[in-house]
Amino acid sequence: MMPELGTLSGTSAGGLIVHVEGERCRISPADVRALIFSGRPVPVVRERVRRASGTVMGEVTIEGYAALNAAGKAVVIRTREGAWTVPLASLRRVACGEAASAPLFSEVEV
Repeated sequence: MMPELGTLSGTSAGGLIVHVEGERCRISPADVRALIFSGRPVPVVRERVRRASGTVMGEVTIEGYAALNAAGKAVVIRTREGAWTVPLASLRRVACGEAASAPLFSEVEV
């Protein structure tokens, strides 16, 4: 059995959280719907909070994207750290709240 390289979990609002290599990124609920129902690529964003001279500053950056693979049966998540896949059925279950999380699998280059 392969060890989990990352996990995909859901939010109460219907969005997704991608945990990979100590990083935590998000896919918004509207983007999850666009990915599942329309098959459109969607951004994967990361929120950073920093403190500068007593002021809390927040920034959101696009770290990568998520898109259906060529066969339409899996979702490929690409970030600066690498690429991972998750079966579309597993992503749907997590987004609908039927499953708490789903494993991410490393994409193999051929």
